[in-house]
Amino acid sequence: MQNRSVCAKDKLKTFYATFKEVGLKLTHQRLEIFNVVVSMEDHPSAEQVYEAVKSKMPTISFDTVYRTLALFERYGVLARVQYLDDRTRYDSNMAPHYHLVCKTCKRIHDFYWPDLDELQRPDDTKGWGTIENEYLELSGICQECLARNNRAID
Repeated sequence: MQNRSVCAKDKLKTFYATFKEVGLKLTHQRLEIFNVVVSMEDHPSAEQVYEAVKSKMPTISFDTVYRTLALFERYGVLARVQYLDDRTRYDSNMAPHYHLVCKTCKRIHDFYWPDLDELQRPDDTKGWGTIENEYLELSGICQECLARNNRAID
């Protein structure tokens, strides 16, 4: 699969530029939360981000992490990914891409589909209203889980 994701260095540049543009204060906590999300490529939940940040900043609260993730989403620094188990996950890859979701292990894998990117929305959607997000998710069972299941059966 082709990987067009933006590298961590570019994500950080965009992060700084966004904060400067909208006049938000760049605190040590916000920077640490952002760095943790970027380093966790498996679309972490707020709880996972909190645990990782807490190991470096023991006094940080879950509420601070949660509100900061919501702030990042509001300003387009991160995207929210609604997940199979109703837990919100966060994605630092803001390049156009889609998700493969394993229903067994709950992992999310990014994939790219340039042909789909070039398609125009169907005419049926034009009179609907304002579309704010175009999102595609393919779900099933990943190769690792299939192999694990086959070993369990043998």
